[in-house]
Amino acid sequence: MDNTQTRQITVLQTAAILVSTIIGVGVLSLPLFAARAAESAAPIITLIGSVIAFFGLALVTWLGIRFPDHTIIEYSEQIIGKWLGRLGSVFIIAFFAVLTSLTAREFGEVVVTAVLKTTPVEVTVIVMLMLAAISARKSLTTFAYIHNFYFPLLLVPCLMIAILSLNNAEIINLQPIIWSPANHVFVGVLTIAALFQGSFILTLIIPSMKQPKKAMKASLYGILIAGGLYIVIVAASVSVFGSEEIKKLLWPTLELAKATNLPANILERLDAAFLAVWVTAVFTTLLSSYFLTAYAMKQLFRLREHRVFSFILFPFIFFMAMVPQNVTQLYGIIEMVGRYGLIITIAYPALLLLLAMIRKKRGQM
Repeated sequence: MDNTQTRQITVLQTAAILVSTIIGVGVLSLPLFAARAAESAAPIITLIGSVIAFFGLALVTWLGIRFPDHTIIEYSEQIIGKWLGRLGSVFIIAFFAVLTSLTAREFGEVVVTAVLKTTPVEVTVIVMLMLAAISARKSLTTFAYIHNFYFPLLLVPCLMIAILSLNNAEIINLQPIIWSPANHVFVGVLTIAALFQGSFILTLIIPSMKQPKKAMKASLYGILIAGGLYIVIVAASVSVFGSEEIKKLLWPTLELAKATNLPANILERLDAAFLAVWVTAVFTTLLSSYFLTAYAMKQLFRLREHRVFSFILFPFIFFMAMVPQNVTQLYGIIEMVGRYGLIITIAYPALLLLLAMIRKKRGQM
């Protein structure tokens, strides 16, 4: 951490950052991943995926509390040595750069398919990446304010749409609530847990928190809110459409918004309003992964500012975003990268925490 940086971020702001980072582009395809894995038991495996995600977040939180003045880029070198720590940091940077590119591409595919049907996907990807790159140049405190501002604008409409859609629900679609042995439950649970990987941003936030020791409380709030919303969305989607119908839909949550209306038919379809909220959710998620990548590079190269990496990263991330040839290949890559990424976001922090405890390494407040 820079010595000049002050602790200004509160517990509630930290929780807001976690929620607005987790709730992102993946919310559209989440019911599809869950239904493929466990059919009518999709809400249960979403819950299990959320628990696994919280375990990973708890590891990062424990490390952050143990080293309250440093990020994972810094304390990893204290725990496992300079060169191994830097190698781990390179993998973190590379992973979140790829994650940023896939998020941007998925956003572009949804926009050109559902809204701007004559606009090249490259244009939508460039616009969103440029917006994230510019915003990522701000300080960590400003970054927190951005998330705090958008947090209620994301949570309330998504929750409202999910609850209103229950008017069309058929409880029988949620039965049986236990999956059959033939389902790919384990793979599905890992895929769902991977949707929470943006919460790794917490490793940058803890050193700037007013009360780092309360970081676990913020983590719990963040997972409860984001995980709870995910479970409600999956349950609503499965109860309305049924698991077999969901398997035929590319973006079930968007279809759920189309099938939902406000009381007294004030709005017969909520998909337009939902897409507006979803674009904001994608921006906050993209901002977090972009900011994490740039900030981690700053600390890896021991520079005072991360701004220099904001636009340096842009062409590389855009190039990676354009690599998938179509939507099918894109989602195949997203699932694979997400599952293998759990090695970086869960296994690596677990190893660091174990070694820190064995070697009795601890930071100073």
